[in-house]
Amino acid sequence: MALTFYWYPKCGTCRKAKKWLDEHGIAYEAVHIVENPPSKALLKDFYEKSGLPIKRLFNTSGQKYRELGLKDKIPEMSEEEALELLASDGMLIKRPILAGDAFAMFGFKEDAYEKLLKK
Repeated sequence: MALTFYWYPKCGTCRKAKKWLDEHGIAYEAVHIVENPPSKALLKDFYEKSGLPIKRLFNTSGQKYRELGLKDKIPEMSEEEALELLASDGMLIKRPILAGDAFAMFGFKEDAYEKLLKK
């Protein structure tokens, strides 16, 4: 199973997730989410695989999110508009993203990684 790990090296949660993957010997391709944000098409694919509501794809604790006042804007956005916005700036995306052929996970919860990857 080929895994792609989108992360931001200055993010503590991303570093924790990366450390967990490394400690468990799980191979992945690391992608800097700010330097190489996923495209709109890729985000749509991740969104569909994740089963999450679109608002959960946003980094709600990020400075950019607050600056843009997205809390009030997201409920009014179409799925297309939200994906377009997310694709425009890696800092808006909830991270890390761990994506495989049949799944995509936003954020890091050790038990979720454990359940998914330790088979």
